[in-house]
Amino acid sequence: MLKELRRKILNKNAKIGIIGLGYVGLPLAVTFAKKGFKVYGIDIDKDRVDKLNKGNSYILDVPSSDIVRVKKEKTLTVTDDFSVIKELDAVVICVPTPLHKTKEPDVSYIVSAVENIKKYMKRGQIVVLESTTYPGTTEEVMLPVLESGGLREGKDFYLAFSPERIDPANKKYDTENTPKIIGGISRDSTEIARVLYEQVIDNIVPVSSSKVAEMVKLLENTFRIVNIGLVNEIMLMCDKLGIDVWEVIDAAGTKPYGFMPFYPGPGCGGHCIPIDPIYLSWKARGHGFEARFIDLASYVNSQMPHYVVEKASGGLNEHKKSLKGSRVLVMGVAYKKDVKDLRESPALEIIDILKKKGAFVSYYDPYLPFLKWNGIDLKCAKFDKDTISGADCVIIVTDHTNVDYKFIAANSKLVIDTRNALKDIKLRTNIIKL
Repeated sequence: MLKELRRKILNKNAKIGIIGLGYVGLPLAVTFAKKGFKVYGIDIDKDRVDKLNKGNSYILDVPSSDIVRVKKEKTLTVTDDFSVIKELDAVVICVPTPLHKTKEPDVSYIVSAVENIKKYMKRGQIVVLESTTYPGTTEEVMLPVLESGGLREGKDFYLAFSPERIDPANKKYDTENTPKIIGGISRDSTEIARVLYEQVIDNIVPVSSSKVAEMVKLLENTFRIVNIGLVNEIMLMCDKLGIDVWEVIDAAGTKPYGFMPFYPGPGCGGHCIPIDPIYLSWKARGHGFEARFIDLASYVNSQMPHYVVEKASGGLNEHKKSLKGSRVLVMGVAYKKDVKDLRESPALEIIDILKKKGAFVSYYDPYLPFLKWNGIDLKCAKFDKDTISGADCVIIVTDHTNVDYKFIAANSKLVIDTRNALKDIKLRTNIIKL
């Protein structure tokens, strides 16, 4: 059975299913389809299915021309019907893994996907989870469900975890050239997953187990949140001491060893960095271990939107204005530059705090024409002199590269720069940096 599955993969006769066609699943589905595999994209969102079947992409890193190409070549079929799983040789799960309001992991999307797989699975399939989750999910949550139908892992089917490493808008690293971690429940599962992914990805890195692979992903993002928390705290300290933190970081970055520059900002956004370390901290508590660094870094970063609002309030006071009743323009609301992704964006909390304090808030973001979240319902303002000069305060939250920051500086009464976007502009009295 293993030899037959390997043969199918190597001959590109294997049919591959991708469950979840978001920022992870769609690029992966298109990558396999462009290599000549017959791919079935499965998503419960009928709007996504309709858009893709019309050749329209909703993911920035996947141009619509690629969708049109693979649809024309008939290597990609998009559906909301899970029964196609019975025709597949490989099934990859790329569904969301959010947090409950109690800050506990929500693996309900994974469980739902696995239940659907079990309903239609057959002998000889490999199932791979790519959704970020806590160590043990593949073995403790997925394996019992898949084996409850009578089939056995390593004998009748194969199961592995391979963490996604998607970085939206990254022009250098994409699905194909980013090294891929593979960790199977059994040795055969690791091997066949390696064979599957090396058909489309340049560098495969097998590890000894699915738990190790799950932990790798959490370490990567915990490393980032801890260092971002550290540099944010250094920034707060520099502010008290009257030191330019950006100059400090640039100078420290000249050291050729032992230092990696991280930069302060208005908070952490995206699905991975703010959420993944909480998964790890939650798992650690279940084993009687308190992840103090992780919890502290998460706390420091969570307070940054409040600090940004305080800087805006202080700057307005210097201009003899109060925050209440002032017109505040938030420049950029996506969680990072050059994407249209709002997940966990610090801009959302900044806007929420500003509104609660009585400010009249508007925003500009070239990627997001409308903003609806938690009671916030705004339409993107025009990027012109009237909009910018009409604001009592402009807060740069996301530094998109296609925005004219010199124009902003020249026409603003007051700018709060949280991203050092105005670093090349001669210091003016109307500019306040974090």
